[in-house]
Amino acid sequence: KSHIYHWNVVGPLFKSLHELTEEHYGALFAATDIVAERIRALGHLAPSPMGNAADFAPAAKDVDNTSAVDMVNDLIAHHEASVRTMREAAEKAGDAGDVVTEDMLTARLTFHEKAIWMLRAIVAS
Repeated sequence: KSHIYHWNVVGPLFKSLHELTEEHYGALFAATDIVAERIRALGHLAPSPMGNAADFAPAAKDVDNTSAVDMVNDLIAHHEASVRTMREAAEKAGDAGDVVTEDMLTARLTFHEKAIWMLRAIVAS
């Protein structure tokens, strides 16, 4: 979503949101490789990178009618969902003694929590 919103944001928030989403999608793309390599190191096949992307990406017709503020709120909701999932996974990794996965998830949590903070600051009133 960050990449699609990056291309399609308009209005007074354009510059700040365009730059922030570029930073975010770059970090997310890099994280995809790190996570996939960790999955392989654990002896599993990495999922298809684009396998479920359509489930998360907004349709073009929806983006056309989405305000910058709505885009930000949508991104916040998705980052918050990611944080919840990663916290659960990190706890399970810790319980299993998998400190490498736990550490990787901690780094990802740091990114997502910072993203939430920055996005909330954009739409704060």
